Amino acid sequence: MPMDEQEFKRMTRKLALDGIRFVEALPRSQTNHVIGRQLLRSVTSVGANYRASCRGRSPEEIIAKLSIVEEEADETLYWLELLVDSGHVSQESVAALMRDWP
Repeated sequence: MPMDEQEFKRMTRKLALDGIRFVEALPRSQTNHVIGRQLLRSVTSVGANYRASCRGRSPEEIIAKLSIVEEEADETLYWLELLVDSGHVSQESVAALMRDWP
């Protein structure tokens, strides 16, 4: 069943909040500080840009803003993959972050 606008807003806000908590819980290291900042920026940007797309004035503007949502979501996955692949966090901790996503 497809999500409606309000449900997707709720889910992207939850992702942002879970992402904030995830970054705050990262072990302290220079690498985690740098990647954590990037992750924090991208994970919070998903919902912010989705909300902006909901206010689009034309189909073209909505599509352009939704493409930014997709880019930010992909970037979020990239930073999470780097943290896992570098051994700074476990695959299980990332899976727990993404558990509620279809």
